[in-house]
Amino acid sequence: MNVVLIGSGGREHALAFKITESFKLEKLYCLPGNPGTSNLGENIDISGNENILEFCIANNIDLVVIGPEQPLVEGLADILRENKISVFGPSKLAAQIEGDKSFSKSLMKKYNIPTAAFEVFDKSDYNNALTYLKRHNYPVVIKAFGLAAGKGVLICENYDDAVSGLNDCFKNNTFGDAGEKVIIEEFMVGQEASIFAVTDGNDYLILPAAQDHKRIYDGDKGKNTGGMGAYAPAPLVTDKLLKEITGKIISPTLSAMKSEKMIYNGCLYAGIMITEEGPKVVEFNCRFGDPETQAVLPLLEGDFLELLYSAANGKIDKSSVKYNGGSSVCVVAVSGGYPDKYEKGFEITGLNISDNEIMIFHAGTKEVKGSILTNGGRVLGITSMIKENDLKLAKQKAYEGISKINFNKMFYRKDISDKAKLR
Repeated sequence: MNVVLIGSGGREHALAFKITESFKLEKLYCLPGNPGTSNLGENIDISGNENILEFCIANNIDLVVIGPEQPLVEGLADILRENKISVFGPSKLAAQIEGDKSFSKSLMKKYNIPTAAFEVFDKSDYNNALTYLKRHNYPVVIKAFGLAAGKGVLICENYDDAVSGLNDCFKNNTFGDAGEKVIIEEFMVGQEASIFAVTDGNDYLILPAAQDHKRIYDGDKGKNTGGMGAYAPAPLVTDKLLKEITGKIISPTLSAMKSEKMIYNGCLYAGIMITEEGPKVVEFNCRFGDPETQAVLPLLEGDFLELLYSAANGKIDKSSVKYNGGSSVCVVAVSGGYPDKYEKGFEITGLNISDNEIMIFHAGTKEVKGSILTNGGRVLGITSMIKENDLKLAKQKAYEGISKINFNKMFYRKDISDKAKLR
């Protein structure tokens, strides 16, 4: 099977790592890929929907796996499917579930899928939004409606913070077009879990639950980021709770999408808040999460490529993979200053770790004359992959790995997985 993987981040490196385990794989192309994926397939530096289509036709591609949300929201899956190329990833219409938060919130409201109470405002509603904020309880959450690289969510502790956040969206253009409209919603109290449902639009397979760490500093302090680390499986999500999540959220959402004439094919990623009232949706994403993918995929045994291919072709083979009984912790090494301004171009040392329980997933890196340099905010995901379901040991292993890595101004959290109440 000839496969194209779209993307260049840590999630795509993890997807490539798992896809290459399949005996059915003949050739993997990563468009554009990164220095990590170059060891697993062939990196091809092309972009643009038409260029990607031409490449797939010329190279007899059997499956395209689209990693990031942007090409999904822009309709790459539709163009490929129109040309009889199998795609793992939702259509442009279905990808609205992430690309337009006002769409997803309205969908949940219409079909009684549990989520936070909310109201939607655009720029012309600025004064009405201020009035609404004056009456609201605090904290309150303000979300840019569009794609903002995981940073368009503002938790406001008081009215002044909320006005500042609203101005960031409507007046300061902090989030660009993504901030042309906002969702103001109640602040939900509880722990959050990430649930991946691989689906053909009708049936689905739930992968091991994970927990992300969004804030930049230990103890969930500081600004939101794209993700500072993750671990799996999350013991917070018991079998009983997972049954409730699938019954009240995953199945109804896929049915709702079908009712709206948007059959959802790909990975439905549900960010779930476990509240006193039960699980509620924080947000939906139309792809695998990053960095949760780096922690979840090492816990699968079987043929991951077959899972993706069968889902893409409308008849998911749920027996193709299963949980291997282990545990994984991914710690993200970021550039100093992230998620604000940071410098790039620093050489990374210590990457040659010869330990089959540690994997280094590249994200913001580039290769120059044989050296690997920093090239982004989130640089690497140092990930433990142990056979035992022992998060304490998995954490120890991950930090053992990151202690060997170094680059100028490197920063990382020290408490990834501590929410699991390690003993």
